[in-house]
Amino acid sequence: MDRQQVVNFGAGPSALPTSVLEKAAKGLLNYNDNGIGLVELSHRSKDFAKLNDDLESIIRTQLDVPSTHHILFTQGGGSGQFSSVVMNLLARHTLLHPDLKPEERVMDYIVTGSWSKKAYEEANRLAGGKAVANLVVDARRTSKDGKSFDNVPQPSEWKLSPAANTAFIYYCENETVDGVQFSDSSFPHHLLENSFNPPLVADYSSSFMSRPIPRIADHALIFAGAQKNIGPSGLTILIVRNDVLVDVDAAYKLGANPVPLTMAYKTLADSKSLYNTPPMFAMYVSLLVLQDIQAKGGLGPLEEVNRQKQAILYDVLEGYEEKGILKLKVQKGSRSWMNVTFEFVDKQVEKTFLESAESKGLKQLKGHRSVGGIRVSLYNAITEEQVKSLISVLHASLGA
Repeated sequence: MDRQQVVNFGAGPSALPTSVLEKAAKGLLNYNDNGIGLVELSHRSKDFAKLNDDLESIIRTQLDVPSTHHILFTQGGGSGQFSSVVMNLLARHTLLHPDLKPEERVMDYIVTGSWSKKAYEEANRLAGGKAVANLVVDARRTSKDGKSFDNVPQPSEWKLSPAANTAFIYYCENETVDGVQFSDSSFPHHLLENSFNPPLVADYSSSFMSRPIPRIADHALIFAGAQKNIGPSGLTILIVRNDVLVDVDAAYKLGANPVPLTMAYKTLADSKSLYNTPPMFAMYVSLLVLQDIQAKGGLGPLEEVNRQKQAILYDVLEGYEEKGILKLKVQKGSRSWMNVTFEFVDKQVEKTFLESAESKGLKQLKGHRSVGGIRVSLYNAITEEQVKSLISVLHASLGA
């Protein structure tokens, strides 16, 4: 089977455009006619400095990132940011409120799926007696079965902490494992519109650059691993507001936990993401992907393509759900555009579908090992025609 016969519906690392990968392969051998490949260049070279600047610029332009925010590149993925967020934002809050008691300093977590749950658990682990992780809401409590992540709870269910005591509020925009996503109306910003808004932190890893980010300026920090929509694994992109870039050593002197310099946002910003060698090849591929998106009209047209892909798939799945053949795992209004999750009522039908899909070159459709079922990831590189091919296999597997 060659590449043209295979469709990668995996949740990550994701499918990437073939034309981009072909160009990236050339850059591995001979970047910008230097005679050496990109991964052999110094990250201090003029060529890489330009790549770094170009990647920052294209993200700023396409997402309309305001001048109040830095765009930074680092490593460690979303999981690395579960730790970095806690350390940097607690340092910031300690500088602002040095006299607060540990039990009064709070980190608010909105838990809507497996990844925000992991972030909340890491916050509890790193609090170190210096702060408290508050569970604003646990979406399992408003689920149909009382134990699954199948919805984004209504704001009336949330229990936010007092604003002045809150170091930050954290949410995950799209839950890759569970297929839960905040709706088109996005985060309910009206809850925060008061005289003192705690910093809003968002994990956009599996939806980054799939459509515009609503009210991006109101976020103190947005982070995303690149390996879902725009590049290979290894690169983490940060959009960080100026006031989050704090002196972590000064905060340590006031009682905050120490922060490794390589994880301090101010260190990254002061060095233009070049404090140490960044994930150079992942940055290169990401730039090529974003240039490809830009050449096709930018995020506006891409959003419409992504809207159409998920709409035609959910329409078919809802039809089969009405017939009792399968069950969609997520409630309407909270269903992900990126990760469509469902399960067949008859496990033999599921087995037949997966075998048939694999024989047709439609790969990585099994759900995450923690939840099972089927997961269809519709990242940017997946085309509408490929979605229709999947639907055809689904029909055939069910004898329709």
